[in-house]
Amino acid sequence: MAANDSISNPHSSWRLIPLLQASGQVQMAIDRWLLEQHQAGKQPPVLRFYTWASPTISLGYHQRRWPASWQQLTWEGQAVPLVRRPTGGRAVLHHGDLTYMVVTSGLTGKRQDIYQRICEFLIEGWRSLGIKLHYGAAGRDYIHNPNCFGTATGADLLSAEGYKLIGSAQLQRGKAILQHGSIVLSSHCELFTQVFGQPVPPLLQLPIQPEGDSLIPTVIEALTESACRCFGIEFVTQPLSELEWQQILALPPLPFDAK
Repeated sequence: MAANDSISNPHSSWRLIPLLQASGQVQMAIDRWLLEQHQAGKQPPVLRFYTWASPTISLGYHQRRWPASWQQLTWEGQAVPLVRRPTGGRAVLHHGDLTYMVVTSGLTGKRQDIYQRICEFLIEGWRSLGIKLHYGAAGRDYIHNPNCFGTATGADLLSAEGYKLIGSAQLQRGKAILQHGSIVLSSHCELFTQVFGQPVPPLLQLPIQPEGDSLIPTVIEALTESACRCFGIEFVTQPLSELEWQQILALPPLPFDAK
């Protein structure tokens, strides 16, 4: 796909927010705030990557069914928080994963087409690391499974062996789009089984060496470079300012009875 065919918007420069670790509630507030700001014309398109300060379960915006036991889950003596995402989909256990987030606009067509135009940078980035990915094909039956990684829809990316590496979800507000997704880099069998009552899916063996004890810097570098190529843009690295933090932290969390 040529760069000028991928993301059609008037911005040649995107904001890149450096890797940030925070609670699930804060991360979801940041994503919502960035979408609102971009929709209002106050922010350019944004790419960011983040991790979760502690094991957390994120629920899709419209998800109504999940085990009551999730309200009392603990791991290593600490409660496992539940947060609601502004996007759809099923529950994700965030523990050892890396999350990506894109906020942009100017994309037209069916939702599936938009997913795939944004996911192009993920496919290209992982190809540069030696992993070929393809889209899932699960139908609407996925709504009956509370576990996002229990099925693979056309919004998800699998390895050639069928391992689900990335699960994504999306929200459109007018012409503005928020898409974020969980990239599985490590697994924690005991907690996964405790949450979902099933064995942890096989972990993809990655043909890349970690930087220190983490794959995250290598993955972020590859995906950032592929985003430049796929979207035909350059990045301006800009952390969140003190004023932006004040606005983000003032946002109330999404309620669990959201309609």
